[in-house]
Amino acid sequence: MEFTLEFERPVSELENQIRELRQAGSRPNIDISHEIEALQAKVDGMLEEIFQKLTPWQRTQLSRHPQRPHTIDYIEKIVTDFHELHGDRRFSDDQAMVTGFGYIDGQKVAVIGIEKGRKTQEKIKRNFGMANPEGYRKALRIMQMASAFSIPVVTFVDTPGAYPGIGAEERGQALAIAENLEEMFKIKSPIVSVVIGEGGSGGALGIAVADRVFMMEYSVYSVISPESCASILWSDPKMAETAANSLQLSPNKALELKVIDGVIKEPAGGAHRYPDKAIAKVKEAIVNSIKTLQKDDIDVMMQNRFEKFRQMGNTTLILDTTDVEVKE
Repeated sequence: MEFTLEFERPVSELENQIRELRQAGSRPNIDISHEIEALQAKVDGMLEEIFQKLTPWQRTQLSRHPQRPHTIDYIEKIVTDFHELHGDRRFSDDQAMVTGFGYIDGQKVAVIGIEKGRKTQEKIKRNFGMANPEGYRKALRIMQMASAFSIPVVTFVDTPGAYPGIGAEERGQALAIAENLEEMFKIKSPIVSVVIGEGGSGGALGIAVADRVFMMEYSVYSVISPESCASILWSDPKMAETAANSLQLSPNKALELKVIDGVIKEPAGGAHRYPDKAIAKVKEAIVNSIKTLQKDDIDVMMQNRFEKFRQMGNTTLILDTTDVEVKE
């Protein structure tokens, strides 16, 4: 069953008409191809018009679309001979964090991604894409293993944030993420990270300290989710739309601030409409990035990684002291 967002409904209604016409056109001696082409042209035009004017909140809704490709979809489509690895060797295995090794276009890679799940039971199993400390420690274990053998690391980010539960805090959630942030600068392998849906807070950054960081066109990457921001500022999660507008969630803004290195275009209407096309574009970006990074000396690459993150938010504050009274 297809899920339709409110602003997609006019397009969805036309697409339903096209499906009905195609069924009717399959009968003998009936040619309604011109009518179908006219409706399809109208759909294409509406999609372009709607998606050019998306609000930050609509973009957030798109990033969470239940039919949008998830981490396991990308792994199944672009990673061959994938072998999943489990456990952090300290506490347990976190099902929200998927890790393992495989091949992308013949290149051996370590793959790490946060998985939300789709059906109810799977969502519970994956903790709705909110990783625990053991998930981040598992991810770091795999990255350090990859580093020891100079294997490139690919990460897929899709999370509203790290799990904020009492148990997670007791087991050192903040420390686990902080250790990842520190240790990822020491990984002696190319790291490519793609925000495929939501990129929320330190939960996202915990696997996204990378040489190349990309965002999908209709993904979001923010210091906090709109709902959490609204809860803090107005004590009302229903103000999430207002918070989303203030957070400036567009990939173009992240690119302007040099938080990311590039935006991966999605098919018309979003990745959920044409998942195979979207996944192919992500694969292309990953393959090209790894090839480019492998040309650099490893020490130079690691220094560039460090400098890139050090420069984020590096602005000069100029104070106007014209009317300031100085007391001696």
